[in-house]
Amino acid sequence: MRKRVRGNAVLEVALWMPVLMLLVSGMIQFGRITYLNYVLQKIVYTAARSLAVGQNLNFCDPADPATQAAIANALNDPATGLPVVSDLTSDMLVVTTQCFDANGVLGACDVSGCDGLTGAQRPDFVTVAISGGYAVQLRLPFIQFDPVQLKPSITVPFGGTKL
Repeated sequence: MRKRVRGNAVLEVALWMPVLMLLVSGMIQFGRITYLNYVLQKIVYTAARSLAVGQNLNFCDPADPATQAAIANALNDPATGLPVVSDLTSDMLVVTTQCFDANGVLGACDVSGCDGLTGAQRPDFVTVAISGGYAVQLRLPFIQFDPVQLKPSITVPFGGTKL
């Protein structure tokens, strides 16, 4: 004959279901943050690559139209013109240059002669970064986390020309 079932399976499912749901939602959040980090790295790389091959760039002027156009092209989808990542603005991307000095040591470029657009040192490398970071809030049920700061940065050799 058949033994009486007393509901052990229901009790075990009720105990393990929150743990399983937390694991599934954690995997979803991990995937979301990994994908967002990849997209941010692609945006930073696209801006750096555009600047590295750009012609007649003025690195002495942060509001240089060619520099701003390269950053805007990296931030926006070329097909629609809409931002690729919400709340990511052009002022969050920081463009810096690096140069080799006379001893072959890599450091910041000399911009002391920038007042007349001549005399500034030609950069050897261009670095684009989201130095302040892009905050991502983790969303797990019943658990509150501090936002994760994603700070992608890329340095590429400069092969273009400057003013």
